[in-house]
Amino acid sequence: MNDESFTMRPGKALLPGAGEVDASFAVTPWRAWDSPEARAAWDALAARAGTPNPFFEPWYLLPGLARFDPLGRIAIGALIRGDMPEALVPLQRARRYGRHPLPHLAVWLHANAFLGAPLVAEGAEEAFWEALFDWADHNAGAAAFLHAAALPLETALAEALMAVGARQNRQVVLVHREERAMLASPLAPAAYLEHALPGKKRKELRRQQARLAEQGVLTIARQSNAEGVAAWIEAFLELEARGWKGGAGSALACADETAGLFREAMTAAAQRGCLERLSLELDGAPIAMLATLIVAPGAFSYKTAFDERFARFSPGVLLQLENLALLEKPGVRWTDSCAAPDHPMIDSLWRERRPIGRLSIAIGGQMRRALFSRIARLELSRNPQGLT
Repeated sequence: MNDESFTMRPGKALLPGAGEVDASFAVTPWRAWDSPEARAAWDALAARAGTPNPFFEPWYLLPGLARFDPLGRIAIGALIRGDMPEALVPLQRARRYGRHPLPHLAVWLHANAFLGAPLVAEGAEEAFWEALFDWADHNAGAAAFLHAAALPLETALAEALMAVGARQNRQVVLVHREERAMLASPLAPAAYLEHALPGKKRKELRRQQARLAEQGVLTIARQSNAEGVAAWIEAFLELEARGWKGGAGSALACADETAGLFREAMTAAAQRGCLERLSLELDGAPIAMLATLIVAPGAFSYKTAFDERFARFSPGVLLQLENLALLEKPGVRWTDSCAAPDHPMIDSLWRERRPIGRLSIAIGGQMRRALFSRIARLELSRNPQGLT
């Protein structure tokens, strides 16, 4: 990752609430947030976030930063009121935009972080964007624009972004939009399955489950605590590595960084009670596994793997049928699949959709904004899906 170092200039914001309290926007090295006191304040912010995002909570973001940014080029931007954060976002100075040598400021993500929504206390969304934009205007450096990827569009956070852009006459461009499978329904699991899949498909799945049960003792294991999590993690890494991802070099176990992130983050999630582990087991050995991150009122279907030796029985799909129990899980109103659009399996089972977008935002003075306007027109005219 090619990044420049950050210059630090505080910004100002006005937060709604008693007395219209002044707040400051500070950008600091990410390691400044890796202390017990900072983590506690960060946790408190995550609990108040209007748009939940486990990938930006400390137990997931900090292990990723430690492994993917050992030189400390990524910074944390935070809106601070008093001594407590009202918003937090990882920021980078990137030299490339996709394949193009185009410097820009960006919300930082890595390949195993599936949502780019900044953590913002409910009600502080507009104050956050105003403060971030003010900071970016004065600290643009070589950046031509600000970019936010994997932003959920039907949220107060995205609505606030568009409202602030319109109020400031600041160009905000949606350069890519996709529809991600989501599970969100008042129906019970059995009724949902009947609604989602035709009778012929449901009959075929029942047949596959019966045939699989003929191979041995078939059981479902579901856990939401930390008991046995270390063994579960190793079993997941081994199962995923045996499949096509292992052959392609993209399995978590193929790199020390991703394996270490999975071990540390899943252990922390289990200890916090926000990891649900689901396994389909044959004679006590897992043949399909699923890790779901629970962050009420939402959940995120984070990682799944299955034993390809049993592919003819569709063990991954059979496990997802059990996963429909999320519809009745207390405190969970929706589940983000974290899957690519048009996923051949989950899109046919989960019928709801969550719109996710990549947005580019004008920053700086008149000349920089004019350059950004030309870049945006070029991107959208050449390819409606964006230059990247």
